[in-house]
Amino acid sequence: MRILLHQCCAPCSVYPVKELKEGGYDICAYFFNPNIHPLTELYARFEQAVLFSRAQGIEMIADETYGLTDFTRSAAFRENMRCAFCYSSRMEKAACLAAEKGFDCFSTTLLYSRYQKHELIIEICEAAAKKYGVPFHYEDWREGWQYGIDESKRLEMYRQKYCGCVYSEEDAFKGRLAKKFAKLKEEL
Repeated sequence: MRILLHQCCAPCSVYPVKELKEGGYDICAYFFNPNIHPLTELYARFEQAVLFSRAQGIEMIADETYGLTDFTRSAAFRENMRCAFCYSSRMEKAACLAAEKGFDCFSTTLLYSRYQKHELIIEICEAAAKKYGVPFHYEDWREGWQYGIDESKRLEMYRQKYCGCVYSEEDAFKGRLAKKFAKLKEEL
């Protein structure tokens, strides 16, 4: 069975690719993540995804569109809905591409992360599958969380510190940096 696997990053691809290979799937990775900010982060993740796909001997379709302007315009004044917009934009494109290229199904490595909104991703993928007439392949890859971390470290992969968008970067670093700068202010 030929599957188009949307790939958010290389570390999150480790376990899903292993499981799909063991299941006999013919995998084509699809890198499309216009939400990732800044541009240097997008290219760091893109480069690692290319290296991983090559090492795994899997085909890859890459779209390194940098979508900061479109993403922030769509999320502005409804930041609490940004994940739904982000998932939808990527899964719509993955499902559309899977249908156009004649894949048997599509899926996403977002289903590996414990930090993603798993049920929302499933809902969005199922809607995209229906819209484009291509099956969505669901597996709960969160069970391989530690395996993916261990392997990505062993393989010395670039590992990002936040989900990807400018808002998630703030969420990831705000607390730590606030403590650091509070201490610096005390020393003034």
